Amino acid sequence: MRAGPVHGAIRAVAPLRLSFAGGGTDVPPYPASHGGAVLSVTIDRTATAVASVRDDATWQVSSLDLMATATYTAGAPLEFDGHLDLVKAVLRELDPGHGLDLLLATDSPPGSGLGSSSALVVAMLAAAGAVAGRTWTPAELAWRAWHVERVDLGIEGGMQDQFAAAFGGLNYIEFGAGGVEVRPMRVPAGTLAELESSLVLAWSGRGRTDAGILRRQVDGVAKGSATSLASLGAIRALAEAMRDELLAGDLAAFAEGLHAGWELKRRLADGIATPWLDELYAVGREAGAAGGKVLGAGGGGFLLFCCPPGRSGPVAEALERAGAPCSPVGFDFQGARWAAPAPRPAGAGP
Repeated sequence: MRAGPVHGAIRAVAPLRLSFAGGGTDVPPYPASHGGAVLSVTIDRTATAVASVRDDATWQVSSLDLMATATYTAGAPLEFDGHLDLVKAVLRELDPGHGLDLLLATDSPPGSGLGSSSALVVAMLAAAGAVAGRTWTPAELAWRAWHVERVDLGIEGGMQDQFAAAFGGLNYIEFGAGGVEVRPMRVPAGTLAELESSLVLAWSGRGRTDAGILRRQVDGVAKGSATSLASLGAIRALAEAMRDELLAGDLAAFAEGLHAGWELKRRLADGIATPWLDELYAVGREAGAAGGKVLGAGGGGFLLFCCPPGRSGPVAEALERAGAPCSPVGFDFQGARWAAPAPRPAGAGP
């Protein structure tokens, strides 16, 4: 739905996510031919976009993460050249017929494995769309964000990040030739609290930089590699099993599934596991973590560990000593949201 432009700042946020299982089965061409499934939850780290209409025909962009600013003429051609291309692609997608101020920030470094780029695209679309008088459902936001990244920019990757950021919460998401189904998980509050307190995020200190990881995975599927297809099939089956374990409140089996999933994922393509990631993973396991994995496509970013009761602290301390800063995890169940400007008091000026 579209109305006229809104005058006043709109702040939109979209949560980042943890992918517990199924990552890789959402990357084309696998979903269309075999069907993919991902188990994920969004967390209390967000991507933020603040948008407001300008009185002139200028698009003014400021990225706090990149410490970069840029100015474009509204309606002028925008060329993708490696500088703020995500922003340009969103502006091209929306084609706002007015000037725009856009301020951007995320709670995670680039290449973190938390889906921050997709969450930022979702937040940008929500904020810039809202000031243009447009409102979308979570599914519409997710599909638009997917189109911006995978079609307009040609960035290789899956489909889970956009849907996680737009919908929010703990979901079992299925991908197939017929589309995407987001199925919220109805897990008891006690199990959710226990799961949340058991998780530790460890920053490897190195963002993922090897874009060839996904290309090697895609090539393996496209060429019918028996190893790739068997691994992805097992990863999808594991996502389903871990979904059922969560519903049953069996966190011990869930943690073992994280470990099994990491062992499967590292076989998909060279570069997913590195000596440094393996070293940190071993530290976490030796300190008492029941299971864990490297988040995202691999090669760097965050590691996630699931610990038995009372072991989260010792695991985090061991990883900190090894050089991996750690933080606890908090879940977010709201998905993408944005705030309209407060109404003006009666009698206020223009």
